[in-house]
Amino acid sequence: MDTVGGRLRMIRKELNLTQEALAQRLGIGKSALSMIETGRASLSERNKNILINDLNVNPQWIQEGKGNMFDAPVDMEALRRKGPGRSNANNVPLYNLDGGSGLAALLSDPASLKPVDYIHIPNLPKCDGAVYVVGDGMYPLLKSGDIVMYKKVADTGDIFWGDMYLLAVDIGGEEYITVKFIHKSEREGYVKLVSQNPLHAEKDIEISKIRALAFVKASIRMNSIR
Repeated sequence: MDTVGGRLRMIRKELNLTQEALAQRLGIGKSALSMIETGRASLSERNKNILINDLNVNPQWIQEGKGNMFDAPVDMEALRRKGPGRSNANNVPLYNLDGGSGLAALLSDPASLKPVDYIHIPNLPKCDGAVYVVGDGMYPLLKSGDIVMYKKVADTGDIFWGDMYLLAVDIGGEEYITVKFIHKSEREGYVKLVSQNPLHAEKDIEISKIRALAFVKASIRMNSIR
């Protein structure tokens, strides 16, 4: 294997990792890893640094094939406990809440739902995860299919009034997931949910009805050409 991609495949085989497992470690998709291994895409400096720092890969070996494959033995058990992508705080797990997965369950136990991918944005403040936006309540600021990255809020007393939040609200025993601005309400024990879309009316809800709450730290606009 006299190419970087070929040597990357050798590393993966040596560590007994699937393409999916190594792709998660690098914070990229499985198809992107396959393209690197087959020489159709290059290995980025960021991913090379993860290999060196996380997996103890000899930088000269991955680049030129010289020396030993690893500078030190790899503790795979410790690596599994650390979780994929955690060596770089900018690798944000992306979750799909379709199919009955709830926001409250995700925020209380992130390991209960497997990420569909990982997002890497340089210099992004630490986020707990990312989810797809559903609905047009925040249009045109956000539209359905966009992605918001969030940080869990442990207590409703920590709300910054007027900021944007991802929240799960109990409506008739069902969990309703939405993205809204949260404002103070004139009613005791309530908060006011405000949409960006002027066609959506403001709504007061009981604080006790909020099952889960997360501060929206960043968003990604998903454009498509049809």
